Amino acid sequence: MNHRFRLSVVLLLMAAAGAALLPAQTPARFFDTAAAPQGRVRLTIFYPSLGTLKALLALKDLGWIPIPNLEIVGVHHQKEKTNYAESEKFVREKHLDWIKFHSIAADLGPETIFKKNAASAELEKIFSLSSGIIFFGGPDIVPALYGEKTELLTVIDDPWRHFLELTAVFHLLGGLQDSAFKGYLEKRPDFPVLGICLGLQTLNVGTGGTLIQDIWTDIYHLKTFEEAIALGPAGWHTNPYRRIAVLEKSLMPYMLHPVRFVETSRIAAALGLKDADRPYVMSAHHQAAGRIGKGFKVAAASVDGKVVEAIEHESYGHVLGLQFHPEFPMLWETEARYKIAPADKDLFGCRTFLEAHPPSFEFHRKLWAWFFASLH
Repeated sequence: MNHRFRLSVVLLLMAAAGAALLPAQTPARFFDTAAAPQGRVRLTIFYPSLGTLKALLALKDLGWIPIPNLEIVGVHHQKEKTNYAESEKFVREKHLDWIKFHSIAADLGPETIFKKNAASAELEKIFSLSSGIIFFGGPDIVPALYGEKTELLTVIDDPWRHFLELTAVFHLLGGLQDSAFKGYLEKRPDFPVLGICLGLQTLNVGTGGTLIQDIWTDIYHLKTFEEAIALGPAGWHTNPYRRIAVLEKSLMPYMLHPVRFVETSRIAAALGLKDADRPYVMSAHHQAAGRIGKGFKVAAASVDGKVVEAIEHESYGHVLGLQFHPEFPMLWETEARYKIAPADKDLFGCRTFLEAHPPSFEFHRKLWAWFFASLH
């Protein structure tokens, strides 16, 4: 064996052995030593993925987070599928010292999430030391958690995330699963909670509601994507062409479509929306709220009235669930990059589209202004 080659092998083995002896990186647990956020506003977010953080930074760059002393804490379960080490690395490299992380290790499961459990004390501390909470988008919830069997188009991808986020919602708001359980918001009824896409579904299931497991098959009774296309954009909550026109590179991966807010809803009044207003929003989902959970009422629906687009809590004025994505950075892009259908000739930028369909752009600005103004 060549001397240099033998030496290289030895050095590689030594390096590997040294790495094996290094202790595993200790999960970040901000709330273990955290105090009340004096002089700061502390927003707790569940699912602090790299994409989530970049979406919040995009809102900050827009000037839509008007809180100079904001602190964000990303909470997740240690057994979740997402590699949150990427998020922590991003924060370090960008010197974003106002973003923290807290990893929960409590043993949770279907039989314990809708009652006091191993995470209860930790969740109560997180709540007491936070100014508000956001639940972001993600994969399908395990249907057994809302009392149903699993349909063929439901994909179970990250159950530990659902265990944590559903029990967090139940602890915050209570639910039909145990009518005697007192949620944390009984002590702080003005506390803001926002659920986005999966976040709305988590608010609904966490309080005892159910889900429509697939919009096109369960609501519209369709069997193929070609039938979905024939249904027309009013029935699209993601872009069906993405599943059959796979060679098209400029297709929008999601769907811009109008929604109708209930004029008498609290959120419509707060944003100045009238019954005739149809703001365009961006959707990326195949499931929707079914039976509505404890304390919630429908605040918005699709134009055809078949799909719930927003829910708001009847008792807590700053608890809102949105089935669409008001945080996606692509909403603010101005360059012409996308088209909906392969036959479309012109590409468009999402921000240009929103501005051309009032009150769509202003709706998003006012929505975020409303939420961040509720943090205190």
